[in-house]
Amino acid sequence: MENSSWRAPLLWRVLLAAARVLVWPLCRLRVTGTAPAALREGPVILAANHVSPFDPLVMIAASHAAGLTPRIMATGGVFDAPVLGWIMRRCGHIRVDRNTVHAANALQAAGRALAENAMVLVYPEGRIGLDPWMWPERGKTGVARMADISGAPVVPVAQWGAHAVLPYEAPKRMARPLLRALLRRPVVRVNFGTPVDLSGVSGSAGARAVQATRLIMEGIDAALTPLRSGEMRMPLFVDHSRPPDMSRVRPRPVPVDDR
Repeated sequence: MENSSWRAPLLWRVLLAAARVLVWPLCRLRVTGTAPAALREGPVILAANHVSPFDPLVMIAASHAAGLTPRIMATGGVFDAPVLGWIMRRCGHIRVDRNTVHAANALQAAGRALAENAMVLVYPEGRIGLDPWMWPERGKTGVARMADISGAPVVPVAQWGAHAVLPYEAPKRMARPLLRALLRRPVVRVNFGTPVDLSGVSGSAGARAVQATRLIMEGIDAALTPLRSGEMRMPLFVDHSRPPDMSRVRPRPVPVDDR
């Protein structure tokens, strides 16, 4: 028997459109890449890098621009908020309780969503990345496991520029960054990349997850590279509130800086 297809609730469709209105005063959103119609008709995993607290709003606006209605995997704290939590549940998003006994529930919930032909958006880094050069850091294996279980394709999504709107420390000391964003409207880019080829992944479940995670993060790197022209080594805008962390930096070829 065929799985029924998930349809985004009206509230979520309205919020997707509203996000484009909300980001307009703060930045100039540019969406590139392809989101083939075929991907909208079946289960898809969108794997995005994470650079700023502003990212979720950017991704919601970019998804609307691309005609997509993803279900978002978000930290459990968001679902505990009095109003926002109700909205998240009502819109069909997926709770992730990291580092708790309930962490495995997120993978099961994502599997059910994909079985309903939904699109699931997840940040494989599991946090705002703290790579000093702001490249995607080492990913968690959850996305790879979701793909392995469901057979859904993984589409890497790169975003760049949101850190010039809201710094890492937000919501602390937000007034000055927001005023600067309103005055300058920095360009924020989102690029939908090519689905990651996981056909060569083999071995035990654990080995497959590690291999696939590496390929997924490399796919995000590839989607991010054209967005960082002129700032391949260091970002032009430096968020000084971001605490650098070398513990999850991934080895990668030294990028050629074209500045």
